[in-house]
This record gives sequence, structure tokens and C-alpha cells, in this order.
Amino acid sequence: MINIFPSGRLCSLRGVLMMWLLPVFLLVGTVSAAGAYWTYTRMVATFMDDQMSLLAESLSAQSGSPVLPTVGARQVHERGAYAVQVYGRSGGLQAASWQGLPVGFLDKPGFHDVRAGGALWRVYVSDDQGPQHVQVAQSGSFRAHLAAERALAVIAPVLVLLLLSGLILWGVVEMISRSIGDIARQAARQDEHSIAELPLSHVPREIKPLVASFNSLLTRLRDAFTTQRRFVQDAAHELRTPIAAIGLQLETLRGDVGRGATRERFDQLELGIQRAQRLVDQLMRLSRQESVATEAASAEVDVVAVLRESINGLIVLADQRGIDLGLLPSDVTQATLRCPASDLRSVLDNLIENALRYTPSGGVVDVRLTRQGGKLAIEITDSGPGIPDELIERVFDRFFRVPGTSASGSGLGLAIARAAAQRCGLTVSLRNRVDASGLVARVEAG
Repeated sequence: MINIFPSGRLCSLRGVLMMWLLPVFLLVGTVSAAGAYWTYTRMVATFMDDQMSLLAESLSAQSGSPVLPTVGARQVHERGAYAVQVYGRSGGLQAASWQGLPVGFLDKPGFHDVRAGGALWRVYVSDDQGPQHVQVAQSGSFRAHLAAERALAVIAPVLVLLLLSGLILWGVVEMISRSIGDIARQAARQDEHSIAELPLSHVPREIKPLVASFNSLLTRLRDAFTTQRRFVQDAAHELRTPIAAIGLQLETLRGDVGRGATRERFDQLELGIQRAQRLVDQLMRLSRQESVATEAASAEVDVVAVLRESINGLIVLADQRGIDLGLLPSDVTQATLRCPASDLRSVLDNLIENALRYTPSGGVVDVRLTRQGGKLAIEITDSGPGIPDELIERVFDRFFRVPGTSASGSGLGLAIARAAAQRCGLTVSLRNRVDASGLVARVEAG
């Protein structure tokens, strides 16, 4: 199959239509101009020739020397006036309307194209039946100019029509491109939380099969995400009960386990169960966040209140690990955001909990609410080991953990925090502290 679309930057509907239709328009205009010029050249030549022959024959039929009106060079060359010469039968010039005519005596009757005096002349010679030998000449350049004027008068509307057709074509292609762009923007707004088929109401008939195929792909993708979420949810539900049962059994066995190597292995087993319980909790939280209806609607949320609730909820974990957790004084005493309250709480809980888990005992985790450049921001600063610069972005990937990390975790906390922040219109970034060891997590409103 022949592909009419060129490659590279010219691969576009506008480029193809212009590449194919513009030459056609130019060809039509050229053929029309040539046809009009040829037609009017023949028309002018026929009309002028008839006038010349009629004048010459009428003068030739007169007896005696005719009286000719005098014309000048300007009238002959610019206005197309006829220059008449009357010769006797012996060949002598008897009368002339313009003495400057460079055409001499022509003995053969009929029409002649004569080049004389550096110009082309159309000459008619009368027949030999009358007493006079009359020659009527007209400027060839005037004839050509007159034919060009008449042809231009006819072709000008065609040229204007071609120009308007090109502009209309450009506008139509622009509207088509805008329509296709709207479809593309609707497709770009799709994500794993809101996958919906694209409407076909205003889609051009030629593009409907493509959009319908894309809708079919979106449907399969939505089903795949639904199946994935259902699997994660079901797996987390199914794992929670047996892991909780194992945890209870380990609690019961703790008093019966002696010291030494057995106690060390028991402690390792208990840590593994705790890690599994945390993983199940994170999976449950992740599946709830990925549900289509995580929050019915956004509303004005008191950021300070949510921040205090999050810190109060994690004070127990901070005390267990011997970490000083607190909210630093700030000039920002009131701040609101329009987003689901549960998503904002999820962002803060995961970031603060992540800082507590990676900060060693005796460390400090400070939370600060600021407003810089008119933008509201929350910073969580810890005194932990930090993250290598080349791995800072990777820690937001699901199940990724920094190699060599001894702290317990599932690798889901930061991924959950970033996903919830995006739904709130917030950005989450990490950077290592420059004043001391530790990490700064920054949540900023757009």
C-alpha cells in the first residue's frame, strides 16, 4: 500500500493536504490563465483582423486618393490606432495616416506579420480588384497587451478563488487538527484511577475506527487494573488473618523461649512476622488508594489540624524508638488546601513514619510548615543516614529499598505518599541535608 504521508517533521495532515492539493490548485490556475490568454488572443486577433480587412477593402474601392485622418506614434503604439498606407498601382505611396510606419510596400494581398523598426506589425493588404492598393497596419505589441489585459480580467477571480480555497483548506485542516488534539488531550487525562472510553459523538467518521480501537484498549486496560487491585486486596485480606495468628502464637511462645542462639532466631522470626504484617497493611492501604472512589469529592482541608493529627498518631511509634518528634514553631498558623482529607493524611503519615523508621534511636524528626514564594510547603527533617543522591528518585518506586538498609519496611510508603500527593495536586521531593546527616522530605502545593 502506498503511504502518502512523508516521514519526519512533514508527517502531518496539513502537510499532506498542502503537498497534494496546492500543486493541483497551481496547475488549475496555470491552465486557466493559459487558456484565457490563448482564447482572448484569438478573439482579439479575429476582431481586429475583421476591422482591418473591412477598412482596407472600403478604402481600396474608393476612386481617387482618399483623405486619411492623421494619427501619432502614441496613438498607434498605446491605443492600437490603425496606420493606413495607400499606394498606387505603380507602387508609389499616395497617402499615409502616419508617416512613421516602418512597413514598406507589400504586393501580396491578405494578412502579414511583419517585423520592422524593431517591432512586430500586423498588416492587411487589400486585393487587386479596386483602384487603390491599401495597407492597414496595427501594432503587434498593442494586440498582445490587450489580450493579456482581457485574460487577466478573467483569470483574476480564479486566482482569488484559488487563494480563498487554500485559506479555507488551511482553516479546515486546523479545525480537524484541533478536533484530533481534543481527542488526544482526553486520552492524556486518562490514568489508572479514572479510565473511561473516549466519546465518539464529534469524532470524524474516518477516525472513529482508531478511537474505537483505542477505547477497546482502554477497556481491557481498565479491566486489567481492576483485576490487579482486586488481587492485591484479596491477597492482603487473605494474608492478614494467618499472619496475625502467627504473631499471636509467637507472643504466646515468647515466654517459653530460652536465651542464646534460640532467642536470637526467635527475635529474627518475630521481626519477619512484623515486617509481613506491615507489608499487608501497606498493601491494604495501597489497594484502597487505587480504588476508583477513594474520596467522594475534594473539600477545604485545614492543613495545620491534619498535620497535628498525623503527628499525634505517630507519637507512640516515636516513643518506642526513642526519637524526638515534634512540630516546629512557624509563622503559618492557618492554611487550607482543596483535596481529599484522607489523601493529605496519607501523605503526611507515610512521610513522617518513613522518617521515624530510618532515624536511629535518640534521633530527631522535625516537622515544619512554611510558606515560601506564596507556596505552602511542609518539610519533614530527620537525622537518619540519608539516601545516596543517585537513588533518591528510585525510592519512590514500589517495593524498592535502598541496599544495605537495616530498618524494617516494605518499600511502599513513599510510593503511596507520592500517589496520594498527586491526587491532592501536591509534589513530594527528597533531598539530603547539607548541615548534618539526614534527609528532608518536602511536600509543596502547586
